[in-house]
Amino acid sequence: MLKSIELVGFKSFGKKTELVFGSRVAGIVGPNGSGKSNVAEGFRFVLGEQSMKSLRSKKGEDLIWGGSPAVPRGNRASVKVTFDNSNKLLDIDFPEVVVERSVFRDGVNEYLINGSQVRLKDVIRLLAGANIGGSGYQIISQGEADRILNASPRERREMIEDALGLKLYQHKKAESERKLDETQENIGRVESLRRELGPHLTFLRKQVEKIEKAKELAEELKHKLADYLAREHAYIGQEGARLKGEESAYRAELARIEEEMRQARAVLVQDTKVADPENDHTRELEETLSALRIERQDAARELGRAEGELAAASRMVKVQTPDKSPIPRQVVLAHVHAAGDSLARALDASSLEEAKTAVQGAQTALGELSARAHDVAAPIDDSAELIEEVRTKVQAATQVLELARGKERELEQRLSRMRADVQERKDAAHEAETGLLHLETNMAQVRGTLANVERMLGEIAGAREAFESEVREGIALVGSDIRQYEHAGIPDGALSEDRRMQHERRRTIERLKIKLEESGAGSGDEVVREFNTTKERDSFLARELGDLSASAEQLKKIIEELDAKIDEDFKRGLVKINDAFGTFFAELFSGGEAKLALEMPEKKVLDDEEGAEETLIEDEAPIAGLTVTVQLPRKKVRGLEVLSGGERALTSIALIFAMSQVNPPPFIILDETDAALDEANSRRYAEIVKALSNRSQLILITHNRATMAAAGELYGVTMGHDGISRLLSVKLEEAERVAK
Repeated sequence: MLKSIELVGFKSFGKKTELVFGSRVAGIVGPNGSGKSNVAEGFRFVLGEQSMKSLRSKKGEDLIWGGSPAVPRGNRASVKVTFDNSNKLLDIDFPEVVVERSVFRDGVNEYLINGSQVRLKDVIRLLAGANIGGSGYQIISQGEADRILNASPRERREMIEDALGLKLYQHKKAESERKLDETQENIGRVESLRRELGPHLTFLRKQVEKIEKAKELAEELKHKLADYLAREHAYIGQEGARLKGEESAYRAELARIEEEMRQARAVLVQDTKVADPENDHTRELEETLSALRIERQDAARELGRAEGELAAASRMVKVQTPDKSPIPRQVVLAHVHAAGDSLARALDASSLEEAKTAVQGAQTALGELSARAHDVAAPIDDSAELIEEVRTKVQAATQVLELARGKERELEQRLSRMRADVQERKDAAHEAETGLLHLETNMAQVRGTLANVERMLGEIAGAREAFESEVREGIALVGSDIRQYEHAGIPDGALSEDRRMQHERRRTIERLKIKLEESGAGSGDEVVREFNTTKERDSFLARELGDLSASAEQLKKIIEELDAKIDEDFKRGLVKINDAFGTFFAELFSGGEAKLALEMPEKKVLDDEEGAEETLIEDEAPIAGLTVTVQLPRKKVRGLEVLSGGERALTSIALIFAMSQVNPPPFIILDETDAALDEANSRRYAEIVKALSNRSQLILITHNRATMAAAGELYGVTMGHDGISRLLSVKLEEAERVAK
C-alpha cells in the first residue's frame, strides 16, 4: 500500500510537501494552475519516468523549483514515496520501502532505495515486480484518458501487456536481449581476437613443434652422446694406459739394446784392433820370424856348403890316386861351395821343382868335381885337415842351423798362437759385429714399434682432445648432464668391440647435431613461454567464447521462454480484460459491447529510388497489435473514429478499469479522467471507482463532485502569491464518523 509521497523543490512545490494516504481512495482538488497535476507527475518522476514530455518539461532542470521574488530557486528537486511492504509486495526484505529520486541542475539523477543509492534499473525492477511503473497505465494524466484509444495497435498491446503485469517479463526480456546483444558483440570481439591471435599462435605452434622436435633430437643426442662419451672415455683411458705401458716397456727395451750395442761396439773395436794384420806384435813377430828364417837359411846354406864340402872332400879322398898330382885346394873348395850353395837353395826352395833344380845344380857341381878328379887322378892336398876343417865347419853350421830352427819353431809357435788368438778375436769381432747387426735390427724394430706406439699415443691424445671438445660442444647443445659419463660404469663391449662401431656412433651423433643445428630452434624458452602464454590466452578466449556462446544460447532460451510466457499470459489476460472491458462498458453505457482484437500489422510497401517498382519490407519480428471495436447501445457505431468526446472518455475509462481488474496494481492515479463526463456518467464513474478501490488504492485528481464524494480523504492544493503550491487536507471518512 502507498503510504505517502513527499515533494521537495519539485516544480511548483518549492517547499517540502508531504501527502499521507490513509484511505483507499484519496482525492486531490484545487483550482486550475494550483499545481495539483504536479503531484501525478511527481509520482511519474519518482517511479522512473525518463520522458521529459510525459513530465511536461524539456530538460531535467525544468523540474526544479525555479524560484520567485519571495523564495529563491532550488538546486535540486526530489520526490520520495513510501510503501507499506508488510505483505512483501515489493521483493525486498523491509517492512517499509522508501523510493527516492533527485535531479540536480546539471541534469544528474540520483536514485535511492531506503537511503541506499541504486541504479535506475534497480528501481524499475523492484517496482515492476509489484506491477508499478512510472509510465504505466496506473497513472492516467490529464488529457491522456483516451491515450489508449488514440494509440497504435502495437502501442495499445504494450499498454495491455503492462497492465497484465508483463512489464517485469518484458524488462527481463529487454535485459536479456541487451545482454544477448552485448554477448554477441563480445562473441564478435572474442572471435576477432582469436582470428588475430590465430596466425600468431599457428606460427608459434610451428616454432614450438620445431623446438619440441629439437628437444627430442637433443634428448636422443644426449642419450647417444652419453653412451658414446662413456665408451670413448673408457677406451681412451684403457688404450692410453696400455700404450703408456708399452711405450715405457719399449723405451726400457731400447735402452737395454743401446747398452748392449755400446758393449758390443766396445768389444768389436778391441777385437778388431787385436785381429788387425797390421798389429804391431804380429808384425814384430813376423819380422823376427823372417829374420830367423833368413838366419836359418843362411845356416842351412852354410851347413849345406859345409856338408857339400865334406862330401866332396870325402869323395875326393876316396877317388884320388897317388899317381896323379893332387887337385888344388881352392878348386876343390870352389866346387864344394858350389854344391853346398845348391843344396842350401834346395833346402830353401818353396817348391819341389825349385828344389830339384837346386839339387841338380849341386849334383852338377859335384859331378864336375868328381869328373875332374877322375881325369886328373890326383889326390887332394891336405885331405885330412880339409875333412876335419870341413867337419868342424859342418858341426858349427849344424849347431847354428839347429839354434835357428829352434828359435824359428818358437817364433812360429808364438806366431801360430797369436794368429789363433787373432783368428779367435776375428771370430769374436765377427760374432760381435753379427750381434751388433742383430741388435741394430732389433733396435730398428723396437724404434719402429715405439714410433708406432708414440703415433698411437698421439692419436689417443688427439682423441682425448677431440673428446674434450665433444664434451664442451655437447654441454653447449644438451647441457651438463652429459658429464654423468664420469660416474657411469663402463658400457658393455666398450673395451672389446670393433672401433668401427664407435666411429658409426660418432657419425650418427654428427648427423643428429646437423639436424639439431638445421632446426634452428635453440633452447626456445622465450618462444615456448610466449606460445604457452598465447595458447593460454587463446584457450581462455576459447573458453570465454564457449561461455559466451553458452550464455547466448541460454539468453536465447530465456528470451524464447519469456516470449512464450508473455504470449501465454497475454492471451489469457486478454480474455479476462475483454470480459471486464465488456462489463464496464455496458455499465457505463447502459448496454452495448466492446472488445479488444488481435491484428497482424500490414506489410509496408515503399517505392524504390527510381519509383519504378515497389518493394515489400517485412518486419523482422511482426507482432500482432490490438484494435478496439465497440457497439454502442441503440446506435450502429462500431469504430472509435465516430465516438464523441464523452463516449471516447467512457470507453477509455472502461478499458482502463478493465485492465486494472485483471492484474490490479497497488495504486492507480487518475488525473481528471472524469473531466468530460456529465453528471449521470460521473455517478456511474464514482460507483466504479468505489468498486475498484476494493482491489487497488486510488488517487483521484478531480473537479467532479461525484468523484470527490467517492474519496475517503481530500487534499486541497492552493497557490499563494509566492507561486508555491500548498496543501489542505480533509479526512472525509473521519468527518463522516464524527458527523454520525
